[in-house]
Amino acid sequence: MAKYDKSDIERRMHGAVESLKGDLSGLRTGRANTSLLDPVVVEVYGSMMPINQVATVNAPEPRMLAVQVWDKANVTAVEKGIAKANLGLNPMIDGQTIRLPMPDLTQERRKDLAKLAGEYGEKAKIAIRNVRRDGMEALKDDEKKKEISEDDRKRSEDEVQKLTDRFVADTDAAVEKKVQEILTQ
Repeated sequence: MAKYDKSDIERRMHGAVESLKGDLSGLRTGRANTSLLDPVVVEVYGSMMPINQVATVNAPEPRMLAVQVWDKANVTAVEKGIAKANLGLNPMIDGQTIRLPMPDLTQERRKDLAKLAGEYGEKAKIAIRNVRRDGMEALKDDEKKKEISEDDRKRSEDEVQKLTDRFVADTDAAVEKKVQEILTQ
């Protein structure tokens, strides 16, 4: 049976781009974004849980995040989890709500964040290239086993390269958009 599966390669490349978009959404810009708290985990009820399982996160103002903790007993645990995440935010407790004002970003911090976005993009491109390599190897194996002809292999390699180019372009576009967002807000 042939090892090459175009839909699997496309799915894996798409996954790399989606993972990149998730990483980029966690980068802080000047504007409050609820996805900023996605990586925060909180120790409650004897286990570690994502913040979205113990509280509601929203952005009532452009420069403020509000975390509405469901159980009053967990307010300090959520505050500690946010502080431990090292996001550069200063939590302020107000009853069962934790307010997180977003401080202005310095120009130096903006450049660091833009550089980090570029690093995330490079990791995604490496993942895409690894998928391309796997696809090319699968095609060569299929040809050695006489499951496909040399012409089919070359045609399929062209398809894999076109997929690679498309997803690398998507990666570059996502990174460029995030860098512009970081540097202009």
